[in-house]
Amino acid sequence: MPSEEPSEEPSPEAWEPKAEVGVGPWEGELPAGDHWDPELLADGDRRNVVDQYRYWKHDAIVADLDSKRHNFHIAIENWQHDMNIGTVVRTANAFLAKEVHIIGRRRWNRRGAMVTDRYQHVRHHPTVEDFVVWAQGEGLAIIGIDIFPDSVPLETYELPRDCVLVFGQEGPGLTPEVHEAALATLSIEQFGSTRSINAASAAAIAMHAWIRRHVFSQPV
Repeated sequence: MPSEEPSEEPSPEAWEPKAEVGVGPWEGELPAGDHWDPELLADGDRRNVVDQYRYWKHDAIVADLDSKRHNFHIAIENWQHDMNIGTVVRTANAFLAKEVHIIGRRRWNRRGAMVTDRYQHVRHHPTVEDFVVWAQGEGLAIIGIDIFPDSVPLETYELPRDCVLVFGQEGPGLTPEVHEAALATLSIEQFGSTRSINAASAAAIAMHAWIRRHVFSQPV
């Protein structure tokens, strides 16, 4: 008799119960305050927000974040639909950047943002010239992050408190127009075999450098 084929084992994921995100309906006496969302209190809050903002209205969360945002902005050039923008927006939200600026194409892939763009201000500039005029009008130092012959190390540079960190398109990097407009262009020290790192990773490193300097007062 032919041997029977062994039955296929279920994947480990099938054995494990899926964790439920967030919290269920509010239990007990309802809290007082205009920032509470009646629907979320009744049905539960399954959003990806920190516990402090559970059951809060969306507008109330944004208003609270606006009251304590940091002084740095993030900008990224988007001439070829850069897939990193969503991840950059998510990281900017995590470090509470003032705004994220998209230079070039207005449309960008929001999947990587994981809905954090609902809580993070995102502004569009159709051209580099438009962006530069805006930054100068706001009194913000334009700081490019890229590898150029005149780049200086991010690790030893005194980042201004009021600045906008600009990242180029994945691959070609910053355009000559941004390079020329920048107060300085900074490079991130690397020790491996490749010449550059992913733009989203570079953005996270640069944002954290600003946080270490101006939130934790760590010297360069």
